[in-house]
Amino acid sequence: MQSAPDRHEYPAHWEADVVLRDGGTARIRPITVDDAERLVSFYEQVSDESKYYRFFAPYPRLSAKDVHRFTHHDFVDRVGLAATVGGEFIATVRYDRIGADGMPASAPADEAEVAFLVQDAHQGRGVASALLEHIGAVARERGIRRFAAEVLPANSKMIKVFTDAGYTQKRSFEDGVVRLEFDLEPTERSLAVQRAREQRAEARSVRRLLAPGSVAVVGVGRAPGGVGRGVLGNLRDAGFTGPLYAVNKAFPEDLKEIDGVPAHRSVGEIDGHVDLAVVAVPAEHVPEVVAECGEHGVQGLVVLAAGYAESGPEGRERQRALVRHARAYGMRIIGPNAFGIVNTAPTVRLNASLAPEMPRPGRIGLFAQSGAIGVALLSRLHRRGGGVTGVTGVSTFVSSGNRADVSGNDVLQYWYDDPDTDVALMYLESIGNPRKFTRLARRTAAAKPLVVVQGAGSAPQGHAVRATRLPHATVSALLRQAGVIRVETITELVDTGLLLARQPLPNGPRVAILGNSESLGLLTYDACLSQGLRPLRPRDLTTQATAEDFHAALARALADDACDAVVVTAIPAIGEASPDDAELAEALRTAAAAGPAKPVLVVHVELGGLAEALSAASSTAPRARAAATTDPQAHSAPPRAAESHTADAHTADAPAPGAPAPDAPVPPAPQPPGSAASPAGAPEGAHLIPAYPAAERAVRALSEAVKYAHWRREAADPGKVPEYDDIDERGAAELIDGLLARGQGLTLGADETRELLGRYGVHLRPAVPAPTPDEAARAAGALGYPVALKATAPHLRHRADLGGVRLDLADEEQLRRAYAELTELFGSAEELRPVVQAMAPRGVDTVVRAVIDPAAGAVLSFGLAGAASQLLGDMAHRLVPVTDRDAASLVRSIRTAPLLFGWRGSAAVDTPALEELLLRVSRLVDDHPEVVAVTLEPVVVAPHGLSVLGASVRLAPPPARDDLGPRTLPVY
Repeated sequence: MQSAPDRHEYPAHWEADVVLRDGGTARIRPITVDDAERLVSFYEQVSDESKYYRFFAPYPRLSAKDVHRFTHHDFVDRVGLAATVGGEFIATVRYDRIGADGMPASAPADEAEVAFLVQDAHQGRGVASALLEHIGAVARERGIRRFAAEVLPANSKMIKVFTDAGYTQKRSFEDGVVRLEFDLEPTERSLAVQRAREQRAEARSVRRLLAPGSVAVVGVGRAPGGVGRGVLGNLRDAGFTGPLYAVNKAFPEDLKEIDGVPAHRSVGEIDGHVDLAVVAVPAEHVPEVVAECGEHGVQGLVVLAAGYAESGPEGRERQRALVRHARAYGMRIIGPNAFGIVNTAPTVRLNASLAPEMPRPGRIGLFAQSGAIGVALLSRLHRRGGGVTGVTGVSTFVSSGNRADVSGNDVLQYWYDDPDTDVALMYLESIGNPRKFTRLARRTAAAKPLVVVQGAGSAPQGHAVRATRLPHATVSALLRQAGVIRVETITELVDTGLLLARQPLPNGPRVAILGNSESLGLLTYDACLSQGLRPLRPRDLTTQATAEDFHAALARALADDACDAVVVTAIPAIGEASPDDAELAEALRTAAAAGPAKPVLVVHVELGGLAEALSAASSTAPRARAAATTDPQAHSAPPRAAESHTADAHTADAPAPGAPAPDAPVPPAPQPPGSAASPAGAPEGAHLIPAYPAAERAVRALSEAVKYAHWRREAADPGKVPEYDDIDERGAAELIDGLLARGQGLTLGADETRELLGRYGVHLRPAVPAPTPDEAARAAGALGYPVALKATAPHLRHRADLGGVRLDLADEEQLRRAYAELTELFGSAEELRPVVQAMAPRGVDTVVRAVIDPAAGAVLSFGLAGAASQLLGDMAHRLVPVTDRDAASLVRSIRTAPLLFGWRGSAAVDTPALEELLLRVSRLVDDHPEVVAVTLEPVVVAPHGLSVLGASVRLAPPPARDDLGPRTLPVY
């Protein structure tokens, strides 16, 4: 686009789609010489006042010289960006590099003047804030470190854009003008501001889809049947509260309505505004529909059509074109190949999906990428709705299909501060941006439970995801670190979700078990042990137990400080005194209502009536208030304000946050903006008792609740990243820069590795090459006996089990004998690459690794060294930077951790020294992203201190950190 020889090539990587404050989208791109007409048209639509604020004088029109200046850039010293909607400019920003005298300059000058102009119709949408983020990133890329801006005092909106950005800045007032200067290096506050804006914008963009004021279904067939006609019927039957429109270009001109809904031949013919369009036409006709919707001002699309990325390379290109087309008009897309969306809120009642029945309203948010899995989840919730679920139904449901645009990350942003959602359930076949998902999941999980099933295989054909080198188990561990409740099946997803939606979080792992079957009680006891819980001895009430017996036993268990949760087991009983389902349910319910600080679960065998009675809508209040409401729908989505009056009867008092005791109450969740405060750890409807048909399912759900509650307690005090006085960050940076000057990526030699690690206080025990027995003897004499002789060939390295290591060689004779044995067994010295190393104090051999994954970020891993741990995959993982609490939990997370703490009479090792080593390695890779891989193996941890016997370090230019850059929508 730029043809002059002094100009750089067009920087296509600066192009980006962004979500604005109101949830709409815009495209940001560099301004080129081809934009002259667009610029003039844009300027004509700007008010005289805005022009005055921009140029400090009346400036009714741009001269030819102005147009040339504002469209001709070298993309280094002079850069202009435009925000566009529908291909037309809605805002511009430019910078000009200046020297110390304020005159135009080139590098190495690192300051630039910046100026904005936003069309009046689009002011207040956050366009200038988004442009500032992007022009700032461009400037940093071109070596500019500071912006200066001159603003009239009356231009308060623009002053606010600069001051609210979070950058370090200086302000002065001179000659009637406010001069602002600010550094462009991201700060903790600027990143927090950016992420807060991102959350609000993305949440509103999803809200526009899930709570539209009006809906058009495009592709409604004239004959009954078909996808479009079905969706229209589902919307109508659900009782959608806004206007509905049926659209099909094949409708006869005299057709005014279909199924009682106004009929139109195109979206453009609709007189009223359309917020959401459900597109149910074949893929080849979708572009025409998108253009119609964009021209009519539609805010979002649900594209049901298949034939996109799931069909191969041609379909993938069609999908990318669809997203570009929709975003150009400021629209977001659910799909393509989507099942649809649902919002059960009484003010919306939206069923824009292929589900023939509206799900029961409730407080569970549900997201599924797969339409088939979405159907299965809705079906499961519906089947259990009359029994287990009751009013704990669905608040919103999104099936994203190929998730070409709106993804699980966007829906998480919406759920975070959605007052109608208490628990979030997600089925993810792939994670497009693991780094961002982990960040959002951690914030969401601190406020409400997030339960996830993650597909273990490769991403479906329709999903373009970032490549990750991390194994599935590692990604799962990182999600758990972020507070995600990871389950394996959709059955577990529903079981766990229903418990968390109905009951308070347990304060510990101690479980009381009571019931009328000794065998079922023992089965539940064994299930608790297998899940790592601490069950108390089951209490058998015998098969002759009455409802009063159950009530008394449950009341005693709930009052017992020695238990944190109660599992009630019940089987059908025979006899005149045996309670019926309703009687037993009422007994359990009233007992639970008197001690609501602990979760209660029921394991029932062939007692459908009991499950139904336990979840009956009339049981959602204590007996004293039960008669106040008998209409089941009255409890389907109760307002939070009303429920707050019963909070004391159903939840524990909120404790001081961060209490360290393992049985301390769960700290109250931080309340997202716009959500009402709820009692600590207790979701709405907590007085509903979930019932399960098998002990294993109930206990598994309880186990996940216990682990999540423990994470919530830990998250209240995440710890800190310690400072170490002996770390030489600057020296390490200089060393890394010098090494990288040799090439793009390299594995360091032994001396370089020792020097770099030493800058961070990690000291590597010397290993001296020994190509001959004589050199081995000389090395041992210099190091001092006893010594170790090791083969470092790749097939023998770190494999003591293969016999390539000889330890405790006390003198030269033993050393020479060991050398001869190794060469006789494994080959020549050239093949073995033997080294001599001084013996380290005996201890436990461990391994510490850190890698920078392009998708997930920097990950620190720990485990015991040796083939057995590798075979079992017994490694623990944490995201960098690691805090002191993270390091302590990392050491204790592996299954073989007891070996570090004196297992079977062995000496406990120095775990504080091990934790310090983990923290130092974490600091190294966090401070220097050029360190893309570190392996310390083995690290021998003794009762006092540790020894690092082997290490490797790899350097490379760091992968791009898109989470530190400006806000952009992903391009899949």
